Amino acid sequence: MISSLEALLFAVGSEGLTKEELLNILEIEEKELDDLISKLSTKYESEESGIELRTLGNSYKLVTKEKEKEYLKKLALETSNNLTESALETLAIIAYNEPITRSEIDDIRGINSTQMIRNLIAKGLIETAGKSDLPGRPNLYKTTDFFLDYFNLSGIDELPELDLEEVEILEDDDLYQSKYKEEGE
Repeated sequence: MISSLEALLFAVGSEGLTKEELLNILEIEEKELDDLISKLSTKYESEESGIELRTLGNSYKLVTKEKEKEYLKKLALETSNNLTESALETLAIIAYNEPITRSEIDDIRGINSTQMIRNLIAKGLIETAGKSDLPGRPNLYKTTDFFLDYFNLSGIDELPELDLEEVEILEDDDLYQSKYKEEGE
């Protein structure tokens, strides 16, 4: 059962899971969950482990140990040169709208951004900035100091101005119209 707990926490990444969510998913009693959490936490206390189990807010999360941050920064520096178009798009949305929830990012992009957010967190370019007051209290995301360093900015206010006049706003009717016509129309 400890492996199931570990797999669940790994799968959800930075979102974490609350005690209530874990109790529902694992279908166990609170005492048994407390024992599993204690055992998993002990497993990660070893010097040979680079991660630990933490309670952040009201969620349990697997996080990188503080002693490993230097290597993560190096990784971010080495891999940040190859940001994909999707990563840059997600990063721009966060930078111009921070703090912002994943669902708000998804709404702007029109696609699920969970993995992209995980990648940007792993690269050290964004981080969680607390919880939203929206139902479910989703995480808020913002850019990091590393983001500012990487893009040679002294502050987020140095981002280029967006020219919203050049952005094409589609009317709701346009979403259902096609420029292509069926034969015979």
